[in-house]
Amino acid sequence: MTTTGYILQVISLLGGLALFLFGMDVMGKALERQAGGRLQTILAKMSSTPVRGFLLGLAVTAVIQSSSATTVMVVGFVNSGIMVLRQAIGIIMGANVGTTVTAWILSLSSLQGDSLLVQIFKPSTLAPLLGVIGIILYMASRSEGKKGIGMILLGFMVLMTGMELMSGSMQFLEDEEWFRNLFVSLQNPVLGVLAGAVLTGIIQSSSASVGILQGLSTTGAVTFGAAIPIIMGQNIGTCVTALLASVGTTKNARRAAIVHLYFNIIGVVLFLTVFYLINLFHPWPFLNDSTNAAGIAVVHTTFNVCTTAVLLPLNRVLEKLALRTIPDSPEPERTALLDQRLLATPAVAVQRAHEITCRMARDAIQAFQTAVGLTHTYDPKKMDQLGELEAETDHYEDALGTYLVKLSGESLAVDDNRRLNTLLFTISDFERIADHAVAIGKAAKEIKEKPVLFSEQAKGELATLERAVGDILNQTVDAFAQRDLKSAAEVESQEQVVDWLVHEIKSRHVERLRQGTCTVEYGFVLEDLLTAYERIADHCSSVAVEMLQAASGKMERHEYLGALKAGNLRESAQFQQHYQEFKQRYSFPEDQPGGKGGTAEVREKD
Repeated sequence: MTTTGYILQVISLLGGLALFLFGMDVMGKALERQAGGRLQTILAKMSSTPVRGFLLGLAVTAVIQSSSATTVMVVGFVNSGIMVLRQAIGIIMGANVGTTVTAWILSLSSLQGDSLLVQIFKPSTLAPLLGVIGIILYMASRSEGKKGIGMILLGFMVLMTGMELMSGSMQFLEDEEWFRNLFVSLQNPVLGVLAGAVLTGIIQSSSASVGILQGLSTTGAVTFGAAIPIIMGQNIGTCVTALLASVGTTKNARRAAIVHLYFNIIGVVLFLTVFYLINLFHPWPFLNDSTNAAGIAVVHTTFNVCTTAVLLPLNRVLEKLALRTIPDSPEPERTALLDQRLLATPAVAVQRAHEITCRMARDAIQAFQTAVGLTHTYDPKKMDQLGELEAETDHYEDALGTYLVKLSGESLAVDDNRRLNTLLFTISDFERIADHAVAIGKAAKEIKEKPVLFSEQAKGELATLERAVGDILNQTVDAFAQRDLKSAAEVESQEQVVDWLVHEIKSRHVERLRQGTCTVEYGFVLEDLLTAYERIADHCSSVAVEMLQAASGKMERHEYLGALKAGNLRESAQFQQHYQEFKQRYSFPEDQPGGKGGTAEVREKD
């Protein structure tokens, strides 16, 4: 072959490799987007035993087509405290077996036969067929789910086209003596393992490096004797991604990455030791035979299944080995609230941000409950706890705000993008609820120091308001946590009832002023309390309306509320019905003297 021919073949080879890697990246990310935040729920909450963890790791990796992505997620989960090291071990083992699915898909190129079914499943036919279906779904469908499936199929088409182009452009190598000598030298187990590890470490994908080896096998120069140690090395090389991801993490997260490395190193040593010991006494007849894509897939799967079968029952040993490699430090570590590594899988990052926001919202509820308790019995220690809760919500807001801004730059599915926008808008509402709880605590301190005593009637009025605000806050947070739009739709009517209660209490206070049974000075404390309660309800309304608007993608908040109250929306009738129900539920007792309740009474200090 002429020099020009060599150059053209190399360009074609590199172009095929580029298409192959790009297609694998597109397909993997599209699969991750389709799986969404459910990946975190599945991995973190359903991996209680090593066997279940193994099966889940296998399933998730088979779906997203990347053991590296799965192990990086696991490192991020352990670093965030979502799962413990023992859970991570089973998932990591499952990921190693799950990644073999890619090799079997790529082995379709080695199908032989003249039947129509075989011809359809050959990449030269299957790739364009899937591409046609994918582009139709992507361009003609309005459904985000169908568009995602279309993108998966398009990624698969690009991947298979790249594989075909690589295989075709490598044919000139089969007659090259240096190329054959290269693979003869790689039959040395040490050299083969090193070559596989280095290649995989560079491209950080065992699936891709196995695919490249399958492409090289079309030249006929790749024997089983060379392929086996190279595949062993590829399994070690894939650990580089998790090791890099564990830099700067907690000790447990680094241990998870180390377990991945130990699993593969121990597996390679055991497998090659047994394999070559047998070869000493009963030489394997196929070692010098040329392999193909299917043969490589068989070796890849056999190694990972055998290694898992041996080491899964020994998961406690791997855990102890990781603990000895990275021992505990005297001082406890603080886990990361929001791990930056999860940004690599945006859908999982959105789910994690949602969970942290829910934790922030629960702190806001606790702050409110603590503040209300202070109005009944003031305790300086409880006031300090209230300040700590408010400071914690500030910390959450800062961390979430920074994280969500970074996350907004990632490629997100429509549903995840809406969830992200909801989080960006609502974190400030939950933070402000804690601020208003502190305002209630300060009013409680003033009541104690004046001191101000409220009559039984006034206490009854405030107790009704406290109950109404507590209920709307709990319902808002529960609706937010569960993404329950039906429950969120009831919040606005509750907020209107809180406004009505505040207005009624103010009116009754003014009436007592006219009767001379209360003074303006001490009405200031009551005004502070009412303002805080009312604003907490306002923020609850803001969260609920943002949830509804994000789900529908329709009107702006104020426009929506105006139309809702004016009766111009389909939900208006239901809003009025709920308003009347809540108004009746939180009405002041009719048997209070005069039907008007009481007001504040003041006892001056002696």
